[in-house]
Amino acid sequence: MPKRFLVVEDEDDNLTLVMHILKFILGQQDILVAHDGLEAIRLAYDSHPDIILMDLTLPNLDGWEAVRSLRSDEKFRDTLIVAMTAHAMVGDQEQALETGCDAYMSKPLNIDRFIKFIEPYLS
Repeated sequence: MPKRFLVVEDEDDNLTLVMHILKFILGQQDILVAHDGLEAIRLAYDSHPDIILMDLTLPNLDGWEAVRSLRSDEKFRDTLIVAMTAHAMVGDQEQALETGCDAYMSKPLNIDRFIKFIEPYLS
């Protein structure tokens, strides 16, 4: 059964890469895109995605706050939220997990690792 993705990314190159992987390598077609945290929250409520791929550095409302907001609502307690971020310093992964992300992937994305991580959630 196909999954509904919400990709939250404000950088065109990163968005293009993730969309290519999801559509052409993993065969996913139900993909929504938000360019900031406010749009991410609105789209999450409108569409109830199965998986949210969340950049943490975003305009208007950052990904950290967007994740906290979503996790504060029971509707999103079981939604898979993956931090995809250039925040790759010591402690950033732990902070992302404490904020409410289920997993953490640093950018630039390792394509093979990203595919291997996502594939089990597609079945």
